[in-house]
Amino acid sequence: MTVNMRREDNVGYVEIDNAPVNAIGLSVRAGLLDAVRWAEEQNLERVIVSGKGAMFAAGADAREFDADPVEPHLPDALNAIEDSFVPWIAAIEGFALGGGAEIALACTMRFMAPSARIGFPEVNLGVIPGAGGTQRLPHMVGLANALDMITSGKPITAARAMETGLIHGIDDDPMDAAFMVNGEALGSVVSAKELPAPPLDESIVQAARDQVHSKAANQKAPLRAIDVIESGLGKALIDGLAIEREAFLELRNGEQAKALRHIFFAERGAKAPLSLVAQAVIPEHVAVVGGGTMGSAIAYALLNCGFKVTLLENDTAGVDRAKQNVENIIAASLKRAFINEQSAGEKRARFTATTDYGEIANATLAIEAAFENMEVKRFVFHALESALPAHAIIASNTSYLDINQLALAVKDPTRVVGLHFFAPAHIMKLLEIVRGEHTSATAIASAYALAKKLRKIPVVVGVCDGFVGNRILARYREAADTLLIDGSTPWEIDEAMVEFGYAMGPYTAQDLSGLDIAHANRRRQDATRDPARRYIPIADRMVELGKLGRKSGAGWYRYPDGVSRVDDPIVADIGIEEAHLAGISRVDYSASEIRERLLLAMINEAANILHEGIAQSASDIDLVTVFGYGFPRWRGGLMHYADTIGALNIVDKLSKLAEEDAVAWKISPLLQECVEVNKTLASALNDAG
Repeated sequence: MTVNMRREDNVGYVEIDNAPVNAIGLSVRAGLLDAVRWAEEQNLERVIVSGKGAMFAAGADAREFDADPVEPHLPDALNAIEDSFVPWIAAIEGFALGGGAEIALACTMRFMAPSARIGFPEVNLGVIPGAGGTQRLPHMVGLANALDMITSGKPITAARAMETGLIHGIDDDPMDAAFMVNGEALGSVVSAKELPAPPLDESIVQAARDQVHSKAANQKAPLRAIDVIESGLGKALIDGLAIEREAFLELRNGEQAKALRHIFFAERGAKAPLSLVAQAVIPEHVAVVGGGTMGSAIAYALLNCGFKVTLLENDTAGVDRAKQNVENIIAASLKRAFINEQSAGEKRARFTATTDYGEIANATLAIEAAFENMEVKRFVFHALESALPAHAIIASNTSYLDINQLALAVKDPTRVVGLHFFAPAHIMKLLEIVRGEHTSATAIASAYALAKKLRKIPVVVGVCDGFVGNRILARYREAADTLLIDGSTPWEIDEAMVEFGYAMGPYTAQDLSGLDIAHANRRRQDATRDPARRYIPIADRMVELGKLGRKSGAGWYRYPDGVSRVDDPIVADIGIEEAHLAGISRVDYSASEIRERLLLAMINEAANILHEGIAQSASDIDLVTVFGYGFPRWRGGLMHYADTIGALNIVDKLSKLAEEDAVAWKISPLLQECVEVNKTLASALNDAG
């Protein structure tokens, strides 16, 4: 049974029991309807509904969304709860999300544990609440609060729920609080359908729309939620519920919802495979080598999860810089109320910066985050091998370098693994786990365990220049630079990709990271670059001119006040000049042509990565592109998006581009295979795996 019922005296207890998160699938919906009938047949004085374990209910079972709806529907069960002559009281512990929150809204009263949360995250799956959330919530908390909760998708605390009037009390034992409600008081509580709707305030509605356009541009569900809430204000609840249901079903079948469900399940599936039976090394003490921007952020991420961290630098000045870098992150976290003073003090107590490798003698994990140079990193590996216990894992945060070559710097290369963090490392959720030729199962299991502890999304990748994410990024930038010399400007290219859904285009992103970083990587590749491959020198010219990005006041754009971005005609002139020197007749590309070329370049490169076995699955590439490189989540990731275009269309477009440049646009064998056997990229890889 997924809904348990029992009677004690004149009180009924209904418990949602659908592990692990009490998802509201078909059996739960049917069970709730049965519980309404049972309570009325028993002539109970009240029903107290709760969730088994540490969760009230985490919403609908998203696995059902790809099939046709099956009766009974959740609105039917909740309308029955609301209309029942037996009052229901929600006793909420853990989370009440989506449909779980809607169950609570249908009840006569609601009580929450102090640590509980309640919210409506449906927009994160491309839909809106579909069982009364958009209609009942405004009656309870007012228009502004309802719009904020539903369009943001963020759950609120018990204290905030009490403040808005959503719940009737906070108690360490919400079931006991529900039991103790005076019968006369319970009978006088007005349900949502009996409460008056808040008045329509156009300024509040417009502010909500403006917020969505700012925070969730191009996403349909939040704007549709606003429309549905607004429509319901002047109607009877039953009519508003019908409008809501129609919108929910329409959105559920849309491309954005399908894409968001895809990335949701890909994220949930990003964990150590059952076939990985090796025992992980679980560290308590972690060494981090290098106290620059990345190393200090890695150190803080580790501190944030309770580890003791020793950060190693090669001189006193480096130690001082490392200490200040970590302290700066602590200060920023305090300012934004992510941590309190007590937590800050605990982190400082577990942190040491030193030049003495003797202080890591009991560390069981070391993460090297030194300068991106093979010899520097090999030197660090030698030092770590001498200082660490023999069973300790040695990891490198390299973004591009060959883990197999690094591993040869130690006697036992099986203990070496890549842990590629993304900047800022204490915030970004993605972690590429680089499996080298000799990397042991224990090292991989340990990397997965660390990712779980850090609450990051782990993706195992193979060894190649740039692994998965940076290799796709390099092709993206190469294609952008080709557009730049052939006819576009940085701001035209950036604007085209922002319109697609990126938070920023490739040139704005480079200005943030610094053009010197990419320049150094190009110099590293000079010796092995294919002489037949077209090389665009514009970025090199920028570095020669000292235009390194925001940090120098000018890069692809100018930053007159250090922050505000201004188009730079000098950059446009450099593009024109280099095109003239190369004998190129420039083309006026439209925004759609810019987008198509950049996306095709990334898709083709990603298909090669799959074909070569560098990535294990198409969904892994989706996770990397979404969580590491800003690909719009609501498009499902790069490979999911590619499958919406179709391999046949992609190959046809690439064939035309290959007529311009047969080297850069050489079609991936995997794409050709998909066309030949009429398969998607995802299914082709699943077969290969």
